[in-house]
Amino acid sequence: MEPTPKAKANCAPGLGFELNDQTPCVLDVGKTEGRFVNNYFDGIPVRGIHALLFFIIMAAYFFEQFDNWNFGFAAPAIAQSWGLKPTDIATILFWYFIGMTSGGFLGGVISDFIGRRKTFLISIVIFSVSSVITGFTDNFVIFTIFRALTGFGVFCMMVTSQAYIAEMAPCQTRGMWQGRVAAIGFCAVPVVALVCRMVIPMADEAWRLIFYAGGLGVIPFLLGLKYLKESPRWLVAHGRVKEAEEIVTYLTGKDIDLSEAAKSVQPKISVMEVLTGMFTKKYIGRTLLIMLLFICITPAGFLLTTWTTQLLKMLGFSVKESLTAMTIISIGVPVGCFLNSLVSDMGGRKTPLAILGVLAAVAALVFGGMKSLVMLTLLGFTVTVFNMALNFILFSYTAESYPTRMRNTATGFHNGLARLSVSASQPLIPIIHQAYGFAGIFTSVAVLFFLPIIPLLLWGQRTGGKSLEEIE
Repeated sequence: MEPTPKAKANCAPGLGFELNDQTPCVLDVGKTEGRFVNNYFDGIPVRGIHALLFFIIMAAYFFEQFDNWNFGFAAPAIAQSWGLKPTDIATILFWYFIGMTSGGFLGGVISDFIGRRKTFLISIVIFSVSSVITGFTDNFVIFTIFRALTGFGVFCMMVTSQAYIAEMAPCQTRGMWQGRVAAIGFCAVPVVALVCRMVIPMADEAWRLIFYAGGLGVIPFLLGLKYLKESPRWLVAHGRVKEAEEIVTYLTGKDIDLSEAAKSVQPKISVMEVLTGMFTKKYIGRTLLIMLLFICITPAGFLLTTWTTQLLKMLGFSVKESLTAMTIISIGVPVGCFLNSLVSDMGGRKTPLAILGVLAAVAALVFGGMKSLVMLTLLGFTVTVFNMALNFILFSYTAESYPTRMRNTATGFHNGLARLSVSASQPLIPIIHQAYGFAGIFTSVAVLFFLPIIPLLLWGQRTGGKSLEEIE
């Protein structure tokens, strides 16, 4: 099939999209006049109602991250109010990450079965309602149970949204949209930090207000109920080509013919076939590498985000000083996500992953050796920036490492395994702290960041900039 003369005239060589960004490059395959044969959204600029879809995801990310991070900031106040020990905090975090693990494993499976949109919306309801209940209870066990359900909803939504964004964005700007959605959504982190800094010192149990605020996730839920559309790729994979064409046409304003794209859809396979397929000769190399990346980077990142406030208090700083430091450190979260949007599409994902891993390791090592609150805040901010950029490039890298028939289940597997490794690490943190102190904790973090870098450089593949249908 040859590009039309208009496409040849307007397209950037080798890129498959027009320099003037007015109409997409199309293939002249004899379809009805006026219809474009297009690989979903590739080569078509994102604007209007299509852009609104990403803004709704940003809003959902915001409230999801509000619920994800609120315990880390409120933990010292809860511990003080209820007389909890570090081991009790570790117990809550252990079950929270068990919930996240379940959400990671099941989120991909559920969204492959009932669709990306439904799973996305159900997840919002779960974490929003659970957060409110956590704020109301006076019982440690009930708090822990609903904190675990919050974790389930949070990560079920995150896993689903990774595949959803990848499937709804053009290949040329997929990494950029992943980064922008994360950057805006993760603005919740400095917001929740600031709210905690203002609200928690007001009264002994003012921390409850933070969890009530988690119920505001109903806002993106209602917007999504009205405006979110199902992934056309998911629809085509389930034989609903006409619906998929209607959605792409609605979002892009162009009359799209997906009959050619539908021919490339491979037969549906079961969850067990996906999981066993990930360890066949063709995929085992990338599967083991991504497993290593997740089980090293994720516990390191979550130790930084969920324990630092408590660890600063254990260093001798007051709750107010610890919250002030973490408010500033947390600004590194959206900054890191924005950094991801700038560098993610470079070097086929592999190169920025390696560079950021090294930078995060060095920053964590230096952070652990600091004593003054000012230097701890500065270095904490720095390692947070590198950690967040690193994690979100890894999310894109994972989604792009498997074909469509395996993508969401494989993504859920890796993310679920990552959260399981975080759960397993929680009981170790008080032990390491007791034996080696604050410096020992962050030396461990530095080692975890650095460990997978050499295997990545040796055996990692370049995935960025490809159409999802090219990935095998």
